[in-house]
Amino acid sequence: MKKKRRTFSEKLKAKVAIEAIKGMKTMAEMATKFKVHPNEISTWKKQLQENAESLFSDSRTRRQSKTEEELTAHSMKRLVG
Repeated sequence: MKKKRRTFSEKLKAKVAIEAIKGMKTMAEMATKFKVHPNEISTWKKQLQENAESLFSDSRTRRQSKTEEELTAHSMKRLVG
């Protein structure tokens, strides 16, 4: 019989990632405390560090960049065929 795959809430991921960034405990200690694998902690920490800027960006800026991406994708499709 297969085990059901565990899913973690965004709240838990954020909490673990913030604690990992603080660096007060080792990965092994945090993995034991939160009952997750150390690789997951590393992944969540990396995701938080890479996407932290978007948390503070203006919504107008996000819409403009999304529109620019759509225009670029549309022009690429026309070029390809």
